[in-house]
Amino acid sequence: MIPSNSPIPAWHGIVRTRDLAALSALLADDAVFHSPVVHAPQRGRPLVLGYLGAALQVLGSESFRYVREIEGARDAVLEFEVDLDGVIVNGVDLIRWDEQGRIVDFKVMIRPMKAIERVRERMAAMLEAHARRG
Repeated sequence: MIPSNSPIPAWHGIVRTRDLAALSALLADDAVFHSPVVHAPQRGRPLVLGYLGAALQVLGSESFRYVREIEGARDAVLEFEVDLDGVIVNGVDLIRWDEQGRIVDFKVMIRPMKAIERVRERMAAMLEAHARRG
């Protein structure tokens, strides 16, 4: 049974539409993002929105799909797969939310090493392009 305050149905909609306004509304002000390729956690809605927005662009292809989901009262694990130019990326999104159903913590883990390298290259290019635009 999905808890009534679960943001997971809204997250699935955001993954489909890449709607950054909806994503921003889903994030708590003090949300934290843990990247598979950046050592330090990214803190605060603007940084988390930037990283998740870039990830939606990098990973958001026709081949992206969630293959397993485990959900509790305030957290969920969503396993995904996506093909990036012939490299199969297998990963998990670990998502925790507050009483209002806003995401407070989002951690991404990816395997295998070749997939991590591919995602790192693409995320770096996406974030650099975003920084140049201002």
